[in-house]
Amino acid sequence: MKSPVLNQRPVAATRDAGAIKGDAGEDSGIEATEGSEHPGKSRRQAASGVPLEDPALLRRLLRAKDRMDAASHEQWPVRRLAEVSGVSEAHFARSFKQAFGIPPHRYLLTRRIEQAATLLRDTELGITEIVYATGWESLGTFGRIFRDIMGMSPTAIRLQARATSAALDRVPACVVKAAERPDLTTAVLEKRRRAANGK
Repeated sequence: MKSPVLNQRPVAATRDAGAIKGDAGEDSGIEATEGSEHPGKSRRQAASGVPLEDPALLRRLLRAKDRMDAASHEQWPVRRLAEVSGVSEAHFARSFKQAFGIPPHRYLLTRRIEQAATLLRDTELGITEIVYATGWESLGTFGRIFRDIMGMSPTAIRLQARATSAALDRVPACVVKAAERPDLTTAVLEKRRRAANGK
């Protein structure tokens, strides 16, 4: 089975995009505080976990989120996402995290890893092909981040999927996908630290 993502020309989108810049947990570049219309209020809301209550802003954020979902292999720096949403970069970054619980670059990373895992399970494409089809520019970076997030190498995930395919045949694909969706609430760097400390 061939995924539609392979019909789209992948655009190099890793560290310089602000998407994979956050792979190591470097949220500072995205979490800027300048440019917000109400900086003090936004900081207090984000810190306290108060949900967004502005329907118009939520629609703008969802528009950017949908664009990332539709083309997660593309380059999505905060500047581009803010333009899609029609708000300032700093306001977008803070509001996105407040609305969805994670920074935009980490959400994009989740989508890329999820798409790569789907292609590993459902196609016979080589790992290198999958790497570039899902927006990664380095095979080494992909392998390291994939293992950090999924707990297994891409090859191991593929072998596991083949071994359990019969048992999962009766489970809807959307359920399987949701169950295996990467959890990036914790930054990748923090995951590595915990693993190193045996926690």
